[in-house]
Amino acid sequence: MKAQIRRILVDVEPLRTDAAFRRLWLGGTLSSLGSRMTTFAVMLQVYQVTGSSAAVGGVGLATLLPTLVVGLIGGSLADALDRRKLVLVTGSSMAVVSLLFGVQAFTGSEQVWPLYALTMAQSLLFAIDNPARRTFIPRLLSKEQLPAGLTLQMLAFHLSVMLGPTIGGFLAAAGGVKICYFVDALTFLFALYGVFRLPPMRVEGGSSKPGVRSIWDGIRYVARNRIVAGALLSDLTATVFAMPFALLPALNSDRFGGSPTTLGLLNAAPAVGGVLAMSFSGPVGRTSRKGIWLLAAGALWGASLAGLGLTDQLWLALTVLVVAGAADATAVVLRGSIVQTSIPDGYRGRTTALDFVVGAGGPHLGNFRGGVVASATTPSVSALTGGLSCVVGIAFVALCFPALRRFTTETDEPSSRVDPNASIDEKNVSVSDPK
Repeated sequence: MKAQIRRILVDVEPLRTDAAFRRLWLGGTLSSLGSRMTTFAVMLQVYQVTGSSAAVGGVGLATLLPTLVVGLIGGSLADALDRRKLVLVTGSSMAVVSLLFGVQAFTGSEQVWPLYALTMAQSLLFAIDNPARRTFIPRLLSKEQLPAGLTLQMLAFHLSVMLGPTIGGFLAAAGGVKICYFVDALTFLFALYGVFRLPPMRVEGGSSKPGVRSIWDGIRYVARNRIVAGALLSDLTATVFAMPFALLPALNSDRFGGSPTTLGLLNAAPAVGGVLAMSFSGPVGRTSRKGIWLLAAGALWGASLAGLGLTDQLWLALTVLVVAGAADATAVVLRGSIVQTSIPDGYRGRTTALDFVVGAGGPHLGNFRGGVVASATTPSVSALTGGLSCVVGIAFVALCFPALRRFTTETDEPSSRVDPNASIDEKNVSVSDPK
């Protein structure tokens, strides 16, 4: 009985057996919690200074632009430099930015431009830091433990999404937003310690020169690797067609009474689903047919959000959002496992950077699409058509990318055996179908 329960619950074997991963995970979890507190504090401070929801929306724009512009450059640097040293530099710089957030709040600044400027600086550094940082886990863990490691990362992410704003709210109420910023800066010490204790993380097989040509080579590589291209396209399809968060305020007002408490529940429901899915993720991590399950998770995300457009019962709306969040978290873990086991280390930084840009840009485009359609029709129509379009889009990806559909971890070759100095065609590591 205990063995059956362990197979259902999240696999914590990487935390037990790998000290470097354990330090990295614990430090990253605390830092992620602090970052969510800063995100909450920035939006609260912008609103306190301006009283404008549009100004708060500008924070999202200040976050997105550096991500899209610098994200691919970060991948190029990650494939050229020692990734450990690069993350130590970017992580230390982000800690300084958090301190500057705290200083401007401590001085009682009534200007909003420093908040935008610091947000852009933080996002720029994160766009360089993230692709390099995400290469660590495939180097630390075996291919068999990689899904469990990625699942633990996703569990930490959803926990920070749930707890960060809540803790930030209490701290801001007790001592002002400056407390959130200073606590965030402190959490960077734990993350940096985990990275500092890592061995050197130079690119296996030789590094590439950073620059436009390196970025273009990475894009060409992804385009020719049908498994990776299909996995990224499935994520873009799901987020662009069916992102629900821009619709929630209007749906809450039209159908659920308009209470801020209700809106908070609606926004938190997907994160609850993510935590539940990752907590009971044993079967997902152990499945060998990750390609088909990735597509199934994407379709479930779309179908759940189509259901959101059909219900006027709060409990049912919360339920479908929890299911959608569980499907999304599962898809993220599966996609990460597929991508990381289908690329050579020499392309890992650039491929991860492209994954990062898709993951960051898709939700913003999806929320924009949802808002435009809702304004032209109704929020319910936007949710329904977006969800159904997502299901159709995922089916199209499954049809056009059979290599992804047939991907299994039982037939793939370790990506580290691929020579990163070979031609693009020689490096087209498709696991079960090279076409």
